[in-house]
Amino acid sequence: MPGDTLTQPWVPLLDRAGGPLYLAIAEAIGTDLAAGRLAPGQRLPPQRSLAQALGIDFTTVSRAYAEAARRGLVEGRVGQGTYVRRRAAAPLPAASGLVDMSMNLPPRFADLGLEARLWEGIAGLEQDGGMPLLLRYQEPGGSGRDRAAGQAWLAPRLPGAEAARLLLCPGAQGALLTVFSLLTQPGDAVAAEALTYPGFRALAAHLGLRLLPVAMDRDGLLPEAFEAVCRSERPKALYCTPTLQNPTTATLPLPRREALVAIARRHGVPIVEDDAYGALPAAPLPPLAALAPDSVFHVAGLAKSLSPALRIAYLLLPDAALTARAAAALRATAGLASPLTAGIATRWIEQGTAIAIRDAVRAEAAARQAILREALSGQAVAADAEGFHAWLPLPAAWQRQAFLAELRAAGIGAVASDAFALGPPPEALRLGLGAAEGRAALRQGLAVVARLLRRGPEGPQLVV
Repeated sequence: MPGDTLTQPWVPLLDRAGGPLYLAIAEAIGTDLAAGRLAPGQRLPPQRSLAQALGIDFTTVSRAYAEAARRGLVEGRVGQGTYVRRRAAAPLPAASGLVDMSMNLPPRFADLGLEARLWEGIAGLEQDGGMPLLLRYQEPGGSGRDRAAGQAWLAPRLPGAEAARLLLCPGAQGALLTVFSLLTQPGDAVAAEALTYPGFRALAAHLGLRLLPVAMDRDGLLPEAFEAVCRSERPKALYCTPTLQNPTTATLPLPRREALVAIARRHGVPIVEDDAYGALPAAPLPPLAALAPDSVFHVAGLAKSLSPALRIAYLLLPDAALTARAAAALRATAGLASPLTAGIATRWIEQGTAIAIRDAVRAEAAARQAILREALSGQAVAADAEGFHAWLPLPAAWQRQAFLAELRAAGIGAVASDAFALGPPPEALRLGLGAAEGRAALRQGLAVVARLLRRGPEGPQLVV
């Protein structure tokens, strides 16, 4: 193509005293593209060649190209090099007071080698599936290879998870829809934590289910409260998140897990275990499905531990008969999980890339939790060092909507307790630590939160 080859290799003019060189190179790419000195589709010099031309280290150029890709200016093509994007995406804003802590995303890690492995895994789909992967329907519930990959992913926490009891679903929401289509009818009652995942609230409303709040404390769901609900209401199921609960961050201790499954068995109530964060702890407690495999429907999505873009969840069912019924329900509602994203997940798991991603997410989450502890020292914030969200009960002087309005005015996003509460909402907010573009942006956002907490609702308006 005309722009693919350079008669004269591009070499940027850099202000070497104006800050980090990798940022200067990224800025030069944007400037030269705007000025016409670089053309859409044009190939940039190989990183080592540009490093030699500028007399700088190779890793500086690697960081520069990665930053330019983050800004939507360039794209890497496996085995071909780095090219100016034909349609440059709008660059991401620099940290300027606009910090989103409303979404609960895994934090973005900074590892160029791992980023390359991710893209190589995606590019390798052609070798695995060829054109049939693109032009043929695949088996609902996942191919044998995809299920085997799911079994391998779950094995450290659920060594008894057979592939025959496993289905691939289009995200955790698709798995929950499948399960509750099996277990409930419109008008049925389902027990859930008093503060629960908003996506489940929306699903329950869609299916016409009545949600019964089960009381919680700092360690999570109270077994005695669940037993009281079972006696008075006879729910069709219990939905819960035992590990790094959303939004409270609580992880149920083992004695409570054992008590919970004993109560559920005694009353004949199946448990739907949302294990969205279960892969994050380095030494996880046994999932409920390990304690009661005959009565727990286990949902293990990949959005929080690997990538929200995959939209893949593994659904482990109590027995083969239920697996067949769930496959029929999946076929009737969603059809099947995307074979392309299933193929990516399978390759990443088989090649060890998934473990590397999870470890990178763990490390970045730990760093962001340290920032949280420093920024909100002395505040009654609930957080877990292995998670990436926090639960902030507000001081008595504050009302949640007033606090949220102040944050919004300062350009900070968060979520009030109303989104989670099945009863009267407490005066509290959830803070997502992973959505901020980087650690500096997170520090900036949390500094605003800390100043508001110290100032109180009657203080002078914050200037950010």
